[in-house]
Amino acid sequence: MNRRDFITLLAGAVAAWPLAAQAQLTERMRRIGLLMGAADDPEGQARVRALKQGLQDLGWTDGRNIQIETRFGGADAGRIRDQAAELVALAPDVLVGQTTPVVRALRQATSSIPIVVATVNDPVEQGFVSSLAHPGGNITGFMFIDFQMVGKWLEMLKEAAPGVARAALMFNPDTSPYYYLYLRSFEAVPRSVAVEVTAAPVRDTAEVEEAIAKLGRQPGGGLIVPPDAFTLVHHQLLIRLAQQHRLPAVYAFRTHVAEGALMSYGPDPYDSFRRSASYVDRILKGAKPADLPVQQPTKFELAINLKTAKALGLQIPDKLVAIADEVVE
Repeated sequence: MNRRDFITLLAGAVAAWPLAAQAQLTERMRRIGLLMGAADDPEGQARVRALKQGLQDLGWTDGRNIQIETRFGGADAGRIRDQAAELVALAPDVLVGQTTPVVRALRQATSSIPIVVATVNDPVEQGFVSSLAHPGGNITGFMFIDFQMVGKWLEMLKEAAPGVARAALMFNPDTSPYYYLYLRSFEAVPRSVAVEVTAAPVRDTAEVEEAIAKLGRQPGGGLIVPPDAFTLVHHQLLIRLAQQHRLPAVYAFRTHVAEGALMSYGPDPYDSFRRSASYVDRILKGAKPADLPVQQPTKFELAINLKTAKALGLQIPDKLVAIADEVVE
């Protein structure tokens, strides 16, 4: 084959390449840093998969045109800070975070790299953004709990367990510094519910055991477990202790009901992670976090475990069962 024929053949071959293949050769690999305020367990991995699926639906595939660096910090504040600094040092195009300790650590580590929050509670009150409509900085994303609706936990707990007269709101003040917002929201609950709500701050598993044992020693006790990095990591302990001390309890995550929790009501966390992919996509295409309004949850789920209810001697009202998204029998 002479030189002219070879060049002609090569030019024809290049022209025949699929356009997508040519684009792939020239497209820059984008890097995403993902810091999870959850444990590296099946539930944490499921949330990561939800984000990846959301990105893939928008044309971003890990290992092809994006590289996702994932870290799991759990509820360890020191570890979260170290991992936030580690991810920022990689100079990613965008960071994705979950939970208050994670967002706080990422904000301290960078004021220039865009941060998309997959789930966080009241980012305005915590000072992460200026307002929901106009975040104003390098942080935007998706709220997890709308504090206007948390009183429903108390109402549903009372409906499922009419004997509850006192309910403890359990949280770790180090990972949930906004706990007072929860307590304030209960003030709007109708007086007809007739349940006294008290704070039960805990910082380690020993304090969890002590607080639940104390609550269980007197009749009429109930437990409310809001979303919190600490209670998420230790949810299995909370479920076991609530069963052991025969305490009716309501949680935020539907997956906990399948593990033995009495009931849960809250947003779908996997939906939040899938939705956060849309903001990652827009930022990778040039949008600024300051121009992307913080979005509130749109999908809430009620789940009930009738087996646990029976063990506690409770008869869940038919109307509550009828509206549940999931019933474990």
